[in-house]
Amino acid sequence: MIEMTDTTSSAIAAEFVRARRRAGSPAMGMVMTLVFVVEEEDSAAAMDAARTASREHPARVLGVILADGRGAARVDAQVGIGSGWTGESAMIRLRGEVTKHPESVVVPLLLPDSPVVVWWPTKAPDVPAEDPLGKLARRRITDAAAVPRNKAKAMLTQCHSYAPGSSDLAWTRITHSRALPAAALDQHPVKVTAARVAAERISPSADLLSAWLADRLHVKVERTTSDGPGITQVVLETKTGPISLVRHDGKLALLSVPGEPDRPVALKRRDIDELLAEELRHLDPDDVYAATVKKMARLNSGTPARSRGRRTKKPAT
Repeated sequence: MIEMTDTTSSAIAAEFVRARRRAGSPAMGMVMTLVFVVEEEDSAAAMDAARTASREHPARVLGVILADGRGAARVDAQVGIGSGWTGESAMIRLRGEVTKHPESVVVPLLLPDSPVVVWWPTKAPDVPAEDPLGKLARRRITDAAAVPRNKAKAMLTQCHSYAPGSSDLAWTRITHSRALPAAALDQHPVKVTAARVAAERISPSADLLSAWLADRLHVKVERTTSDGPGITQVVLETKTGPISLVRHDGKLALLSVPGEPDRPVALKRRDIDELLAEELRHLDPDDVYAATVKKMARLNSGTPARSRGRRTKKPAT
């Protein structure tokens, strides 16, 4: 990594070129620019996740740290390639007046003729599509589960401010929790009369899963509270018996379908780098996510976005 103090966008861009020449790789084959905006204390973890995701999606990764907004404008950066990267990286720290206009530093560093993705690993703007950096992006990724407090409110805020191209990692976390019951219904096509989702009291993913089931099945979905971790149970009630997905250890789940033997399935809680890599695989707007967040916004209209309902105890073993 090359340390650059009191620098400029043009100097950072020039350092990218020099780094490629030193590495003997004038063409890196990068497919996108990934920008993430993060606090100083979370920057190392975010860069590690981006590094791992870049192995599948070679990218120019620009980490933006908005530091103290007082005093003279200043840009510091760490620039480099290699060391686990399949692309290029820069950690950029902004101070002073320039913190109000981060796009002025980022725009000259975007790869030409390639998509831009902006990711907020922790706290995100209320309306990402109207954020100065968010306006540059084809995809905008937030994570309501990673905000320091008011996770349920953060998810509901993202629901109300949804714009095409927006997504939240709380949705990505339930990819498999949606796919397994959906596949069971394909193989066992019966009418679902009710549904239930059990999870930790505060779980943006469980709230999204409940909204998705309500939207797709047109049934009432009961949201109950369990000890976790994460989502522990999804039950679809049918006339022939319940279709259920039960997971209490965050690793292994049991899928039960009427008339068939119970089937254990691997359903571990995934790390951020895996979730990010999945999001980067599809850069077009997610129509199912759009319908789900609109449904969740309607279900919670005028009420706090928090989990309610009876507690669900683990079955005796």
